Amino acid sequence: MTPITEVEGRRLALSNLDKILHPATGTTKGELLHYYATVGTAFLPHLRDRPVSFLRYPDGPDGQLFFTKNPPPGTPAWVKTTPVPRSEDPRARQVMIQDLPSLMWAANLVVEFHTPQWRSDSPAVADRIVFDLDPGPPATVVECCRVALWLRERLAEDGLEAFVKTSGAKGLHLLVPVEPTPSDQVSAYAKQLAVLAEADHPALVVHRMARALRPGKVFVDFSQNAAAKTTATPYTLRARSRPTVSAPVTWEEVEACGDPGELVLLMDDIAPRLERYGDLLAPLFDPDRAGALPGPP
Repeated sequence: MTPITEVEGRRLALSNLDKILHPATGTTKGELLHYYATVGTAFLPHLRDRPVSFLRYPDGPDGQLFFTKNPPPGTPAWVKTTPVPRSEDPRARQVMIQDLPSLMWAANLVVEFHTPQWRSDSPAVADRIVFDLDPGPPATVVECCRVALWLRERLAEDGLEAFVKTSGAKGLHLLVPVEPTPSDQVSAYAKQLAVLAEADHPALVVHRMARALRPGKVFVDFSQNAAAKTTATPYTLRARSRPTVSAPVTWEEVEACGDPGELVLLMDDIAPRLERYGDLLAPLFDPDRAGALPGPP
């Protein structure tokens, strides 16, 4: 029988609680749901008012994975949606996760949460820049840390403040709060910095996606600033054999990183880190921390 639970007055049917979703650690779906309930206070601000895309992995990372922007079949009427017109579907809508019941409903579907750099009330107007630092083996997150520190310094020259999180896979994400700016303008600026990073560190950085260019280098992916693109939301679990989380880290941890294992954060690491640091990405919501993009040179 599927257990029914009540979350803030909403009745939810939570299914398959004993199913193992992360085989390397034996992590069950019930433990996954407990994680989201525990970190919801920190997680929800990063989801709220943004259309959410889901990478579903209902049978774990070795089962079928599918990415969806459309509200899943059976989405409850009380889960908010927002219009996100697309060329192939001008009437398309996407889910918004505005509260804990909506978060737990979505988590029960077993999903990664992905969000754009803009809010639903200002489509294609970004309030942050993102850089996805992706290492090409044999490079690791250690090399990503070197690139992240260079970008942090270069952004500071333009009056912009960078914050950093693990991708939950192999790399790092830099997030930079900005005054609301058209996504195409943000994309152009991010590309400019990726090109500069490669020019400054040609043996370490590549700004183009071509696989042949990437072994041993860090790909500075600026493309997720495009209005149609999304990035793994802070605190989402990832569809990996271990329950890795895309979680904020301190710049001190980035500076000190000498081994890739030091920046692998698992589900059970997050609540103690929140207790110790609070949400390291909370400044993203402070309008006083948002910088303005520099004008053309």
